[in-house]
Amino acid sequence: MKKYQLAIFDWDGTIMNSEGRIVDAIKMAARECGLQVLPDEVNKQIIGLSLEKAILGLYPDLDEAQVVRMSEAYTKSFLEDSDVHMVPFDGAEALLLNLKQQGLKLAIATGKSRKGLNQVLEECGFGVYFDMTRTPVESASKPDPLMLQQILDELQVSVENAVMIGDTTFDMEMAQNIGMDRIALSHGVHQMHQLAEYNPVAQLDDLQQLNAWLMQNI
Repeated sequence: MKKYQLAIFDWDGTIMNSEGRIVDAIKMAARECGLQVLPDEVNKQIIGLSLEKAILGLYPDLDEAQVVRMSEAYTKSFLEDSDVHMVPFDGAEALLLNLKQQGLKLAIATGKSRKGLNQVLEECGFGVYFDMTRTPVESASKPDPLMLQQILDELQVSVENAVMIGDTTFDMEMAQNIGMDRIALSHGVHQMHQLAEYNPVAQLDDLQQLNAWLMQNI
């Protein structure tokens, strides 16, 4: 018997291999704002949060004006200045196309800004696969589950019939907070032992494994 009617994807580190670009943009913005440039391993741990929460996670002593300046510098660096290339993970488009052909509803719940998500979806052409997308601009940052609740309400799917797919503890905790099944992917930012603490229904290494798993559970 088919179970899931809706698959909700994180974006960065789940569909898009953008860790290098994000870290580079954080470092460029820090230099522009006169802040200490933190190690890559530290910077990547906040990927998945809303921009403001991410900045305060890295630089907790900044005041509101400094956060705004850092946010603006990061956005410009990421969208315009960084020359670090980013591409979808192998099998991403084949996965999305296959799921749509099977009749599954698809959504995105991301920490990216609305502007950033819209731009990258247009560039890679993946926007056509998703029934709905949510960012912190019109919702709340992970791990608050508001994004998931909004998606469920809009698409009229019960939480029992949806699954969250992500690569960070923020994704796992967000889904856990609303009682939604979750799938952990190891090819992104956080390590599997971190993700496993949130009891995902599956622990997978790539999108090919995800495709095979979902075919047995939709």
